[in-house]
Amino acid sequence: MKKIMFIAASVICLSGTCMAAAEMKDGTATVVTDSSSKGDREFVMKASMGGMMEVDMGRLGVSNGSSQAVRDFGQRMIDDHSKANQELEALAHSKGITPDAMSGKDSQKDMDKLRDKKGADFDKAYMHMMVEDHKKDIDLFQKEADKGDDPELRSWANAKLPTLRDHLRMAQDIENGLKK
Repeated sequence: MKKIMFIAASVICLSGTCMAAAEMKDGTATVVTDSSSKGDREFVMKASMGGMMEVDMGRLGVSNGSSQAVRDFGQRMIDDHSKANQELEALAHSKGITPDAMSGKDSQKDMDKLRDKKGADFDKAYMHMMVEDHKKDIDLFQKEADKGDDPELRSWANAKLPTLRDHLRMAQDIENGLKK
């Protein structure tokens, strides 16, 4: 009976408002209403996929980077984006949004391109990708901070902007240093 009630309560969508349920240890189900706007849900999905990609790319930077600056930057991406990913996941779940568990096709293509590069070629390609990616991240987070519907998501996005800008500055400095 508990399973039937859980399944019935697991996904209910009525008049555009979706609800998700999670079974608790005592067998009860807690229902969380997803009243988030389409824009907020899209932000969560894009930010989640982007954050996971940053961690994956950071691991590649640590293992394949030929310069210490690139390896250090990769580790910083792992540390900062892992923390942000955990925060976003918790916030999203509190809103009834479940971020995708896998990074997108485009980031896999980028990873494949980088895996084939070695030495200075890897460093230059990795840092260029990080510069371009952080520019896109800043635009995404700024848009959510300025125009998002959910106050908590707006606040979270705004709080992450200084770190993203710092990452961009670091990536640009390293990329410029590699050109010399």
